[in-house]
Formats: sequence, structure tokens, C-alpha cells
Amino acid sequence: MSFQDENEAGASLTSRIARSLSQRILTGALAPGAAVRQDHVAAEFGASHVPVREAFRTLEAQGLLVSEPRRGVRVAPLEPGLVLEVTAMRAALEVLALRRGFPRLAAPDLEEAAAAIAESETSDAVLVWEAANRRFHHAITAPCGMQRLLATIEDLQRTSARFLFATWRELDWQPRSEAEHRQILAELRTGRIEPAAQALETHILEAGKALATKLLASR
Repeated sequence: MSFQDENEAGASLTSRIARSLSQRILTGALAPGAAVRQDHVAAEFGASHVPVREAFRTLEAQGLLVSEPRRGVRVAPLEPGLVLEVTAMRAALEVLALRRGFPRLAAPDLEEAAAAIAESETSDAVLVWEAANRRFHHAITAPCGMQRLLATIEDLQRTSARFLFATWRELDWQPRSEAEHRQILAELRTGRIEPAAQALETHILEAGKALATKLLASR
């Protein structure tokens, strides 16, 4: 195996470990504050500690893990303040992406957004709904073509999903979110970028406030 092949294999394993741990954290299989042992993860995936450390760094950057002196690596706590921070960042960056991509927003993008709304309306399963929600947001922001911006938005959405999974049973989240998605889509279809951008910003920020309020009340 060449040096390049080894690097690619290591990167692939790191991604697989990060995806697996991310899914467990997002769905609550790994609870807030739970210890995540490097040696245990390495044994599970048959990996050396190098790709595990890289996966941990990725998840720390996404706000899913925290590294604490003398306590090791743990699942990040569900903090109301973090919810508000993440949603404020999402609102700013998704509106930026929408504005930059609006001149290139085409009929297939709007059709994809509509299909995502339709998919979310056909299921009460939160995992299905959350995936459709991300499809909708990606459809209207991806035309910006700014890959770093989109990658950052994706990381923030992943963190937001964790908050949703922790509180969705206590929130009447589905009807309101779908109505707001339809409003945003209607504005975009008529070429009204300013109302669409404002609706998107309000949609994200209000959802964040609702999630933060529920987390605070559950303490």
C-alpha cells in the first residue's frame, strides 16, 4: 500500500468512526456527560488510536464532544446557551448562503425543497423528519456554491439536531416548522428574496428559542 493509500484509508476510517459516534450522540444513545474512551472506541473499530483521536477532534469541533482535564473526553452537555449560540450562527450563515445563491436558485432546487416538505409531512418519526428538514435547508442554500460555508452550516445543523432529538416529545414542532418552510418556499418561487431571507432567519431563531426554553425547564 502506498503512502497516499494509507492516508486515504486512515481518513476513511476516521470518517466512519466520527459518523458512528455522531449518530449515537444525536439520537441520545450516548447521553450528555457520558465518557467516551479512546481505547474502547479503538477496540470496537479495530483501529489504532490515531484515527480515533482525529474522529474525536472532528466531533469536538462540531460541539458534540468535550475534552476536560482529568475527566477525559465526554459527550457535550445540552446547554440552553449553546442552543441559542448555534441557532444564531445558523441563522446568520444560512441567510448568507441563501442570499449568495439566490441568483442561481433554479426550478430543480425549488422542486427538491418542495419534495423535502412533502416527505416531512408523511411521517411522524423524528429521524425521518429531521433528515427531510436538512434536505429542505440544503436545497435552498446549496446554490451558493460556497463549500466551506455549507460545511460549517452542516456542522451546525448536526448540533441543532441533537437538541431537537432531546426535546421533540415536548414540542409541537412539526406543523409550525412545515408551515414556515412553505412560507419560505412561496417567497422564493415568486422571486422575493428579502421576505424569504427574513422568514428563514426568524424560522431558525424561533426554533432555537423554543428548544432552549424546553432544555431550561427540564433542568
